[in-house]
Amino acid sequence: MIKSKIDKVTSFEKRFEKINTVIFESSEVASKAAAAEIATLIKKKQKAKEMCVLGLATGSTPKRLYAELVRLHREEGLSFKNVIAFNLDEYYPMEPDAIQSYVRFMKELLFNHVDIEPGNFHIPDGTLAKKDIASYCKEYEAKIDALGGIDLQILGIGGNGHIGFNESGSLPNSKTRLVTLDHITRVAASKDFQGLYNTPKTAITLGIKQIMQAKQVVLMAWGEGKSSIIKASVEGPITEQVPASYLQEHPNSVFILDKGSSSKLTRVSTPWIVEKVEWDEKMIKKAVVGLALRLEKAVLMLTEADYIENGMSDLLTEVGDAYDINIRIFNKLQHTITGWPGGKPNADDSNRPERANPAKKRVLIFSPHPDDDIISMGGTFMRLQNQGHEVHVAYQTSGNIAVADDEALRFSDFVIDYNRSFGLDNRKSVEIYKKATEFIKNKKTSEIDIEEVRNIKGLIRRSEARATSYYVGLTDEQIHFNDLPFYETGTIEKNPPGEEDIKITMDLIEKIKPHQIYAAGDLADPHGTHKVCLDIIFESLKRLKTKSYMKDCWLWLYRGAWQEWDIEDIEMAVPMSPSQVLAKRYGIFKHQSQKDGVVFQGSDSREFWQRAEDRNKETATKYDELGLAHYAAMEAFVRYHY
Repeated sequence: MIKSKIDKVTSFEKRFEKINTVIFESSEVASKAAAAEIATLIKKKQKAKEMCVLGLATGSTPKRLYAELVRLHREEGLSFKNVIAFNLDEYYPMEPDAIQSYVRFMKELLFNHVDIEPGNFHIPDGTLAKKDIASYCKEYEAKIDALGGIDLQILGIGGNGHIGFNESGSLPNSKTRLVTLDHITRVAASKDFQGLYNTPKTAITLGIKQIMQAKQVVLMAWGEGKSSIIKASVEGPITEQVPASYLQEHPNSVFILDKGSSSKLTRVSTPWIVEKVEWDEKMIKKAVVGLALRLEKAVLMLTEADYIENGMSDLLTEVGDAYDINIRIFNKLQHTITGWPGGKPNADDSNRPERANPAKKRVLIFSPHPDDDIISMGGTFMRLQNQGHEVHVAYQTSGNIAVADDEALRFSDFVIDYNRSFGLDNRKSVEIYKKATEFIKNKKTSEIDIEEVRNIKGLIRRSEARATSYYVGLTDEQIHFNDLPFYETGTIEKNPPGEEDIKITMDLIEKIKPHQIYAAGDLADPHGTHKVCLDIIFESLKRLKTKSYMKDCWLWLYRGAWQEWDIEDIEMAVPMSPSQVLAKRYGIFKHQSQKDGVVFQGSDSREFWQRAEDRNKETATKYDELGLAHYAAMEAFVRYHY
């Protein structure tokens, strides 16, 4: 399947792309294609009575791949008896039973569920004495060489282009070794270690040389967060600063991408440069907006020469002159801007993003974490409430793992003081506090919080969410805590969404019968929770689609603190004045546990309110640069047709 897709890539595309690159509709479809490739190789080796040597990767990227391999084993009889696996890397130091251990990762996701022989999978040992690592690494490579090398190597890619833990600066002849992790890599991993302070600084990794000697290499990448480094690896020069770029010289390598990770490749971002395109409304808007931003011109200032000199002469030939096209796109952009996200009553709504009727709408805002509502669409949230709509907010998960241990103890201590001050029975509170204190005092990075600690942290997030909703003007009847079960594992790794998650969501939608639903479409969320929450909403809406009230229900997708919709994709832009920006900031401040060095900061050192303001300001600035009205900030939405 992958090979057939590669064959369809045109020679013109290959002029830009120096590595075979296959783009799939989604990471799910792509993962199944990669699993099919592996399964075909395993079966081919079985027929030849040969061992199949696989190089395997860890991290979030290959999870669906391993799930599909397990399914193929269970449902289609794919045997792993002839498979020998070598993993790319392991943190150092690292105990094999730690939550963050790649030994545990591989066993729980793959090895424990297939019939691979126990002695046939190898993962670098994170418990070695440092003096023994060099000899161990030589032996690790010798085992691979003795088997004739790796038949197929699976790779992910880091934000700085690392493959395995071969960071920027790794040379093409680098061998398996102990490496110092880049700060960017550690920050990205810090979510698994409850903060950067606990994140290992070193790791053992297979070297570039051994990876390049693999007979076939499959690199997978998902999401827009990887789009820049994918473009650099595929279309840029070969450089030690982007180790993945070395794969340009591999005779049999392929990048398997989803739409998000491929979005900055030339054939995706400016396809008219690569091949003849169909100039539909979406493509025209994408091309004109992109051209204006690239040339730093207002849309109405673009000339025919601008179109011709930037590979868009076909657009002029097929659609018309530059002046008419400019007016057409300017009007489309203008019509996305509205100060009435719930629709403007008694107004002509033919050129507005939302309907005028009903004048008072029932609105349901889904917030994956307890602060996504105010961070991502706080200005719109307040506008909807102030304009008289019946606004409900549903906090989909407890968000308890994002609370620091000392915050949990501080609030528990407050409860004890509160009870003591008012003469209330304090015995149970003291008992819980002592148990929590003892656990946190002796807590290892590999341990999951005990139930009492998780509950305290969940209560903190709940109280903050409620405070934000009160600030906006909601009553208790309009605030809903779903506490979806898939989230409650106590770790970053969540359970797959289940029927109970869907039932809880469906029941709430049935109860409210909304005219508008707002949901987080931020699939670049590094935690992954946003995507699971969105999938649950999609499935719920799919099952409720035949209900009469659903005909009048529109779904609007917002994005979180991590990134914004591209201008050409935005269908509703809600402007904010300086005072509204400030009001939103104060709403975000209600989430005190998420200020001043939060547990999951990500690679961005700014606080969430700063990220939100900068992102909203950037959207407004782009509209201004395109020649539209100038606002302090804007929140953006895309309508999803389910």
